[in-house]
Amino acid sequence: MFRGINTINLDVKGRMAMPARYREQLLSHCSGHLVVTIDTNHRCLLLYSLSEWEVIERQIEALSSFDPMSQRVKHLLIGHANDLELDGSGRILLPQELRQYAQLEKHVCLIGQGKKLEIWSQDNWNQQRDQWLTESTTEGELPDKLRSLAL
Repeated sequence: MFRGINTINLDVKGRMAMPARYREQLLSHCSGHLVVTIDTNHRCLLLYSLSEWEVIERQIEALSSFDPMSQRVKHLLIGHANDLELDGSGRILLPQELRQYAQLEKHVCLIGQGKKLEIWSQDNWNQQRDQWLTESTTEGELPDKLRSLAL
């Protein structure tokens, strides 16, 4: 279970040090084997353990090949998926093409989202977070599913 936010620096080669609180979990759960792909809704990356990704990939592959939206999802998510492995120093190397897509430069935010992590440029994350906070205070009513949630 990934939760919380971490601000991390990318090195000049595009390597990101995984926070210590996630390293042990990733090593024991998936031997440090990960998959990264793009998020189709935001300029960020999605990082999964290999085992979690394989479940999602099977679901994506099962989508209809006759539905244009399903085809779009297959092309974007599976087409951009890259296998990664934690190195001996607990780092992952993010592919250049994916770093460009997500506009990742030196400062990135790693956002825990339960079974996955999101990787955002710090500027994009701050802007998106502020937009969501503004929307939540101006849009009014919560959907029924959220109203029953006790925080």
